[in-house]
Amino acid sequence: MADARTFAAICVGILAAVAALGTASARPLVPAERRYIPYDNALPFCDDPAVFERLQESFRDREAQFWNTGLEIAGLEEVKEIGYKTNGEDYIPRRYCTARAYFNDEKPRQVSYSINEDLGIIGIGFGVEWCVAGLDRNDAYAPNCKMARP
Repeated sequence: MADARTFAAICVGILAAVAALGTASARPLVPAERRYIPYDNALPFCDDPAVFERLQESFRDREAQFWNTGLEIAGLEEVKEIGYKTNGEDYIPRRYCTARAYFNDEKPRQVSYSINEDLGIIGIGFGVEWCVAGLDRNDAYAPNCKMARP
């Protein structure tokens, strides 16, 4: 009986210690705009022509280099923002967008993309990560570009 009480007391002590360490070791949540080297939170909007140009160029380059399809994005319609900083205030600022893209093969497809601060060339400006539904051939954002959305 004494052994059972001792064992229970030890278990309770271990759980209390683990709980105390868990809260003590959690990192503080500092908004990205208040870091030592802060983000300025200056992201273009989803329908910005510079964003469309980056998306268009990146898609064209990938298709030419890896898939040799000749596909190009001709235009975007129904552009809408579906999330902004949805990962948390302390992460790299991201704006999540979706649009209907029209291609040179005359087939419309849904494109999901994010605009990311300081993820442009050598960490300057903004970067655009994207996924076109039906054309995610290596399943980078599988299933059907779901992982490209918040």
